[in-house]
Amino acid sequence: MSEPRLALVGPSWPFRGGIARTTTELAAELERRGTLAAFLTPRRQYPGWLYPGGGDRDPAACPRLGVAHRCFAVLEPWTWRGLRRRLQAASPTALILPYWTWAWAPLHVYLLRRCGYPAVAVVHNPADHDSSPWQRRVAGAVLRRCRGFLCHAQEVADAVREAYPGRPVTVHPLPAMAGGHADRDVARRQLGVPDGTVAVLCFGLIRPYKGIDVLLEAVAQLPGDPPLVVLLAGEPWGGERAVLERRLAAPPLASRVRAHLAWVAEEEVGWWAAAADAAVLPYRRATGSAVAALMLGYGLPLVASRVGGLPEVVEDGFNGILVPPGDAAALAAALQRLAVPEVRERLATGARAVAARWSWGSYVQRLEAIVGEVLTRWVGGGEATTPRAR
Repeated sequence: MSEPRLALVGPSWPFRGGIARTTTELAAELERRGTLAAFLTPRRQYPGWLYPGGGDRDPAACPRLGVAHRCFAVLEPWTWRGLRRRLQAASPTALILPYWTWAWAPLHVYLLRRCGYPAVAVVHNPADHDSSPWQRRVAGAVLRRCRGFLCHAQEVADAVREAYPGRPVTVHPLPAMAGGHADRDVARRQLGVPDGTVAVLCFGLIRPYKGIDVLLEAVAQLPGDPPLVVLLAGEPWGGERAVLERRLAAPPLASRVRAHLAWVAEEEVGWWAAAADAAVLPYRRATGSAVAALMLGYGLPLVASRVGGLPEVVEDGFNGILVPPGDAAALAAALQRLAVPEVRERLATGARAVAARWSWGSYVQRLEAIVGEVLTRWVGGGEATTPRAR
């Protein structure tokens, strides 16, 4: 079978967030390998009422690829026909659709029903975090129309296999990602981290499932020695901000946490990572984590909850420390272990080793293999990869 020609539909520049960044990295690698037929991205994504943060754009969050065509709006169906025409002009052999949220589902269903190409879903989340029953049904409306799946964690792959038996499924963790690096001493001075203090970074959007309340309880349990501070950098969603601000203003957290409760622009991420000795992901629930991939890219060991796909990325005692979800005492004990320089050095060495295991090249090889299996079944079943009539 000849090389596949893949059409990728998903977010990219100027949108922010882990999905836009990873989708852009995927498109760039497909282009390098010569298998990208089209990269079609939105002009508009979410209205303000649907995105409970400060906005969904950051032009520096991911590169602007010359192959990207901004040709539709996610929630404006009258723009979808133009997207469909772009797909037809590209003549792909398969569609690649990142799936993570119900908001894209109507567009996905339209493409899957009207375009006539077999689709492989890149399953970031099989349903939204904290999803309602109807959001899970919407996710199912998309995924059951896909012919194959690439997942970032074995736990997700197992759930997908159970829900959609007989379809090819593969697993590849998100490759490590990192932006520009900064001078550690300068970064620590700017962020107010005293000399001799261990700094642990908690980074990313602040949502209930991420367990920030558990982290703060753990920090409150820490003894005065060894000196340790938490760098909390991320934008709270919904009503999280007021609760956080009140809690952070009270002792002992006021002296232990350096908080930046706002979106961190791409050019500033390196400063936060440079100032840190480790990163912490105290999640109550998770499928995987783009933050984990980002922090490994900066060479930071991870203290994480033993949930979802995190244990597949965090090897306890090698590149990080795993703790039970929701257990503030266990998390406090893990943070105290970071006070030992030899422990930090060993875990950091492991973090760099794990970051080097996976690349976008190996990711795309895995994706192309699953596409090949889908196409073999598709052609063998007598179904053509030509667009349906209007």
